[in-house]
Amino acid sequence: MIGSLRGILVAKQPPEILVDVGGIGYELQVPMTTLFQLPALGQEVALVTHFAVREDAQVLYGFIDPRDRELFRNLVRVSGVGPKLALAILSGMDADSFVRCVQRDDTASLVALPGVGRKTAERLLVEMRDRLKDWLEDPAAAATPAVGRPADITADAEGALVALGYKPAEAARLVAAVNDDSIGDSEELIRRALRSTVRA
Repeated sequence: MIGSLRGILVAKQPPEILVDVGGIGYELQVPMTTLFQLPALGQEVALVTHFAVREDAQVLYGFIDPRDRELFRNLVRVSGVGPKLALAILSGMDADSFVRCVQRDDTASLVALPGVGRKTAERLLVEMRDRLKDWLEDPAAAATPAVGRPADITADAEGALVALGYKPAEAARLVAAVNDDSIGDSEELIRRALRSTVRA
């Protein structure tokens, strides 16, 4: 099992990245909370990982913060929550925000995330409450935006939201609602779009 990787970040196409480790390129799926903390392309990055094996695929998930990996692993143990939905949840909110949702029985914030219906949100609140009760004692550091300037940030942002489970029309609407001239890269645009869904 692959537990961690350290190498050179060679590509970012949310939610997938490519890391070169000694000449071998590892494709990883990462949540937006990790993507926003990645260094510039060509820089070294260290990630903790989770390796998932299915009948039709083998997928490596990467995380900057070990707490995010722990939360991811707890989420995929919940009935009805697979790796794709767990990644979408971690892309919509960081670990501390998720813990606060659980503590406050805040189904509304969870239902605002793509792929999370009311029943799934209620199940998450019940099943995760005991597992996460001590997490707020060690708050995680705030994420910092990553560096990068894709040629078409709107298309990249919409593509990332679709990969996270949003329908194309909904992704386009979310991106258009927050897009303005002050945004310099797709990662900031994705961040604002995801925040707008939580506030809605």
